[in-house]
Parts: sequence; structure tokens; C-alpha cells
Amino acid sequence: MSGGVEWALHCCVVLTSVAEPVPAARLAEFHDVSPTYLAKQLQALARAGLVASVQGKSGGYVLTRPPETITLLDVVEAVDGLGPAFVCTEIRQRGPFATPAEACTTPCPISRAMAEAESARRAALRATTIADLAAQVEITSGPGTLGRVGTWLGSSPT
Repeated sequence: MSGGVEWALHCCVVLTSVAEPVPAARLAEFHDVSPTYLAKQLQALARAGLVASVQGKSGGYVLTRPPETITLLDVVEAVDGLGPAFVCTEIRQRGPFATPAEACTTPCPISRAMAEAESARRAALRATTIADLAAQVEITSGPGTLGRVGTWLGSSPT
């Protein structure tokens, strides 16, 4: 997975703490990341319909759905695309002991194992929501953390 997935997930989690749109620059400041880089991740989330970009003086980004309905898989696919993490290139058909293409009627053991792993990865990502992550933030960083984050995001930029 790309690093953009991590930033996108963090943005989704902190957006659970606000009711009003948060400017991309404010999210970038909060995460101490390049505004240009973060904007790319936010645009990917917007294209996937997970966040909306609100224009105007009080514009910014908001979640489009309740966090209980946005899965980690939704975010991963928004940022990294729908393709699997592993793509078989039929290496077994190359080199001095190449298997002839006509003999390759089923996926090789490596491809099958990676397909099983991909299925498990997708199931795990589908089973966890942004709301689940937000709840964990409150447990690991202390009760009220997201409330303080929401207050900071909604305050005037420094």
C-alpha cells in the first residue's frame, strides 16, 4: 500500500471530530505534511465519494457518509485503486525451464497463495471502519482526544 493510504485514513479519522468542513491546508498543518501531497489524497477520497469538497470561505472537506459505513477497504481502493496488491506475471513461462503457455491452464501455486492472501487482506480491511479507528484513538490516546482535535481543526489557523 502507498503512504497516501495512511494519510487518507488519518484524515478520515480526524474528520469524524468535526461537523463543519476543514480546509486541506488545516488538515496538512495538523498532520505536518505537505499541503500539495495531502491534497492528492483528499482528491482521491473525493473522487471515490468518501469526502466532499465544500467550496467557499468556510469550505474544506467533510465525510460524506457516517464513519460506521466507511471501511478501510473503501479508503485503500480510493487511494491505491481497485487492483490487487499482487499481480502474477507468469514468471514460470520464462527462463531455461519455462513451462509452455499451453501447459499453464491453472494458476501456479504462488499465484493461488497470493490470491488467498489478497482475499484475506480485503476481508480484514472490509471488516474495519473509520468509526472503529476513531474509537481506538479515544482508547489509545485518551478520552476526549478527538474532541480536542475537532476544536483545534475548527479554530483559526496559526
